[in-house]
Amino acid sequence: MQLGVIFPQTEIGADPKAVRDFVQAAEGMGYEHLIVFDHVLGAAVAHYPGWQGAYTQRDMFHEPFVLYGYLAAITQRLELVTAVIILGQRQTALVAKQAAEVDVLSGGRLRLGVGIGWNAVEYEALGENFHNRGRRSEEQFAVLRALWTQEVVDFHGRWHHISHAGINPLPVQRPIPLWLGGGRPNVEPVIERIGRFADGWFPQFEPDAVGRETLERMRGYARAAGRDPASIGIEGRVSIASSTPDTWAQRAEDWGAVGATHLSVNTMRAGLQTPDAHIAAIEKFYATVHR
Repeated sequence: MQLGVIFPQTEIGADPKAVRDFVQAAEGMGYEHLIVFDHVLGAAVAHYPGWQGAYTQRDMFHEPFVLYGYLAAITQRLELVTAVIILGQRQTALVAKQAAEVDVLSGGRLRLGVGIGWNAVEYEALGENFHNRGRRSEEQFAVLRALWTQEVVDFHGRWHHISHAGINPLPVQRPIPLWLGGGRPNVEPVIERIGRFADGWFPQFEPDAVGRETLERMRGYARAAGRDPASIGIEGRVSIASSTPDTWAQRAEDWGAVGATHLSVNTMRAGLQTPDAHIAAIEKFYATVHR
């Protein structure tokens, strides 16, 4: 499996030097990819009784495309991964343009993970429809791939109309790998879409019997669509906040046993107080798992 690290966006702070030091340390250790999450806005939850979202306006999120423009210049080989860009709340053609630019500036190192999100407050502020985001997503995928592979696109769908236009420069990768996130609480529509046309998946479960069965259902959808299930990447995740060092190697093996192609470590919410503490944690994880 390819080992990656999740950028500790809610805890790294806003110092560019800390961002640089963490990412360059990860690359220097041997990690092969870096994952960032995406939230444009955080809700002030005092105004939203019964709020159940994972994040608020107090949680920091660096903007992924801008961040990756910066990191493209200060890294050499690290794959830059979004897990995930909340596609439904963004203009599709603009995402295609931004992703292509990151891919160009990084020399073809972008892997674009997308999802439909859960935060209606963001959708409202960004002027997009929260309620049809799942249905729109399939058309968004088609638009992205068309814009990444064709100099001139003529596309007319239910939600998108492009009349003989294209982005320039095109990305290095044509198309950029397109992975999906999501799957909770209603996993079936997600795994059906993944099986039908995604390049990979960031599942939100453990590599246990239930997880294995869910992966097999996704692979069944792939076969039904005439695709080779082995061509669909799977990225597992280990959080150090909910595990201990003596379990890390076994958890990596468990992900490998269910066919994961990638594995990332998350150091957030583990009580780490400084960027250096996050660096020390990913160094220990790498030494434990990479044998």
